[in-house]
Amino acid sequence: MHMTVRVALAGASGYAGGEVLRLLLGHPHVELGALTASSNAGQFMGAVHPHLTPLREVVLQDTTPEVLAGHDVVLLALPHGHSAALAAGLPDDVVVIDCGADFRLADAGDWSAYYDSPYAGCWPYGLPELPLPQGRQRDVLRGARRVAVPGCYPTGISLALAPALRAGLAEPDDIVIVAASGTSGAGKSLRPHLLGSEVMGAMSPYGVGGTHRHTPEIEQNLSRAAGVAVGVSFTPTLAPMARGILATSTARLTAAATASAIRAAYAEAYANEPTLVLLPEGAWPRTSDVLGSNAVHLQVAVDERQRRLVAVSAIDNLTKGTAGAAVQCLNLALGLPELTGLTLAGLAP
Repeated sequence: MHMTVRVALAGASGYAGGEVLRLLLGHPHVELGALTASSNAGQFMGAVHPHLTPLREVVLQDTTPEVLAGHDVVLLALPHGHSAALAAGLPDDVVVIDCGADFRLADAGDWSAYYDSPYAGCWPYGLPELPLPQGRQRDVLRGARRVAVPGCYPTGISLALAPALRAGLAEPDDIVIVAASGTSGAGKSLRPHLLGSEVMGAMSPYGVGGTHRHTPEIEQNLSRAAGVAVGVSFTPTLAPMARGILATSTARLTAAATASAIRAAYAEAYANEPTLVLLPEGAWPRTSDVLGSNAVHLQVAVDERQRRLVAVSAIDNLTKGTAGAAVQCLNLALGLPELTGLTLAGLAP
């Protein structure tokens, strides 16, 4: 029997919303319903997302619980602090998948330290492949009615470090991460420092000194994988590209860790995870290779001189880093094959 579900999307005019729609247009079990926005309500989709040709005549509606009612699934692609009130107005039997930050953090203190809105609680965390001491994170996502989609940086970074921490091959208290992101990660709002003339030919850090909001989410994920508290020093940078994240993460090795043990731990952790690609030794991830795909390209090495693990991951921040994860979670919640409507093939050149 062919299942068809009606899906509404709040925040359809942004980059994340546009990517969700691009994927759902190819999903065999989805019928698109209401598409909503805030300041862009009343506009045609063709004006805000001209690349979504099949939707060009659809008019964006106001984002209200009344407009979103009557759907099987509601996806939220809203700025932080906006999802909680909207979700509270939706019935418990509706699947609600939040691409924002509102329900990612289990600790209210972490939320208050990094965000300026009231803590709304914690939903099942939508990173299915995350390896835990027992099982995978997907075990809590099957049949879930509420799901919090991970942040883009935490996706690539957590999957790059979790196998070593779970296997006890990396120390949990000396982890350093430097990651470069494309400008779409900052959203679609006009900001002077994101103008083409400011970005082209330049790289710059931001959120320096442990202030980036994804820091507690990364620590939460890695602590779950390790079974002990994990602390990280995370520095994001802005790269002159539209999409993609390349994250380089290093951690001090435990006494028992060897290069072969590290490789074996990653091969075992991701042997049955088609979205995780552990590249052949000597090959390194590139953001261009995952453009538009739901894949994570990963490589690991051991710096023997400093006794450190080096784990490098590449993702498309809008696909696997946001919209692809949302579709994976939708599929798990509805009992569909997890990768329905998704592709692991990137775009080239």
